[in-house]
Amino acid sequence: MRAAREAWFESQLDLDPDGLVFIDETAANTAMARRYGRAPRGERCRMSGPQGHWKTTTVTAALRSNGITAPWLLDGAMNGQAFRP
Repeated sequence: MRAAREAWFESQLDLDPDGLVFIDETAANTAMARRYGRAPRGERCRMSGPQGHWKTTTVTAALRSNGITAPWLLDGAMNGQAFRP
């Protein structure tokens, strides 16, 4: 195992950075909305947000050395079925 690890590490020097592609994913859920706030003394704190209708949005993109490639916005959570073509 150690020899394989060292061989992998040594092979990294030959990689072309422009040929590397990293897939990154992030998500936001409306349940993460702030439920409390602050206001100046004597004023009511007013804000709006979802009222029990939670929604998840997932953003997936391929990252290259020259920028983002193939951004994908998914309405819902990422799962195996959504990831397959």
